[in-house]
Amino acid sequence: MFVAKINVTLKESVLDPQGQTVLRTLHDQGKNSVADLRVGKYIEMKIDGKSQLEAEALAKEICESVLVNQVIETYRLVVEKI
Repeated sequence: MFVAKINVTLKESVLDPQGQTVLRTLHDQGKNSVADLRVGKYIEMKIDGKSQLEAEALAKEICESVLVNQVIETYRLVVEKI
């Protein structure tokens, strides 16, 4: 059994209005040392695979076909044995 840990964020070139709202709120609270902030999503997926390589390939396929809009988003994927 493996767990795929996936972090999805907007590409740097894409405006992040939610991140800008949170950043403004932090600045309004006096936390001016925060220079930039981007909001994303975190997904965990358990995979019953025979090998880590197989689990990674499946997780990557699912990311690229379902979970991530590759036009505007990027992702980081880590697969670990559990």
